[in-house]
Amino acid sequence: MHKIISVFLAVLFSVMLISCNGNKSNPGKHTKTIGVSLLTRGHIFYRDLEEGLKKESDKYDYDLIITSADWDLGKQISQIEDFISRKVDAIIVSPVDSKGIGSGIAEANKAGIPVFTADIAAEEGKVVSHIASDNVQGGRLAGEYLVKLLNGKGRVAIINQPAITSVLDRVAGFREAIVKYPNIKVVADVNGQGVRDRSLQVTADVLQANPQLDGIFGINDDTALGALDAVNQFNRKGIYIIGYDATPPAVDAIKKDSPLKADVVQYPKKIGVKTIDVISDYFNDKIVPKNVPVEVGIVDKASFNIEN
Repeated sequence: MHKIISVFLAVLFSVMLISCNGNKSNPGKHTKTIGVSLLTRGHIFYRDLEEGLKKESDKYDYDLIITSADWDLGKQISQIEDFISRKVDAIIVSPVDSKGIGSGIAEANKAGIPVFTADIAAEEGKVVSHIASDNVQGGRLAGEYLVKLLNGKGRVAIINQPAITSVLDRVAGFREAIVKYPNIKVVADVNGQGVRDRSLQVTADVLQANPQLDGIFGINDDTALGALDAVNQFNRKGIYIIGYDATPPAVDAIKKDSPLKADVVQYPKKIGVKTIDVISDYFNDKIVPKNVPVEVGIVDKASFNIEN
């Protein structure tokens, strides 16, 4: 009897030992938690960015806590504070306001949590790395395309969003391209706040003040589509619009041969993937660059092989 009990206990101990060993994490993986505060989920761009983040996080076995600030700086700072209280291992933020987000980043800095920015940079606070489209190059592409359409002369407007660093880069690149052509004049540079309805309103004001307007650069597709709405409402002919993002509604307008003639195309999924890769390098004590540019391109009607 004692012998049977001894054998039973030995078997039970072996099973327990195997079970314990089986519950151990894969030593090759180190699960981390990353807090993410997106600018919005209202733009296709950020939904694609989110998809890229999720896809690459699965590769590294990272847990993501993804939130959306919905254009609200106070909400975004609260989200960062929540990440801090939850003691996440890293924070990714696409700032609502590049300067205003500094206080939230500073709190994360005090807590010793590394911060990374995706798509939009922060002007204050310590950020390990900024991963974004090469927006200066994108602005140049937009400027060069508009110059070509205008044959090097004309009056143009910029529908801007100056609180966002990525937009400042786009506008800087655009101006860099057109400054080489003295017969092209920027007659208006107004804030459309990056949204369609406001961009329609400010573009309408520009059109009323400039009966000879020839071209418009919209800093994102909501802006460009708002400008397109205004041009159509005023029935203004001969105005060329260049947008930025190549979202489906903008691509559809380009295909239909509307005044929206071309778009700078970004690759938000690549930005998401690259952001997680940079964070992985950081977790593994590798030196990561302060800025990681992701390529951009430009698309027009010809890009889609549509017959004229």
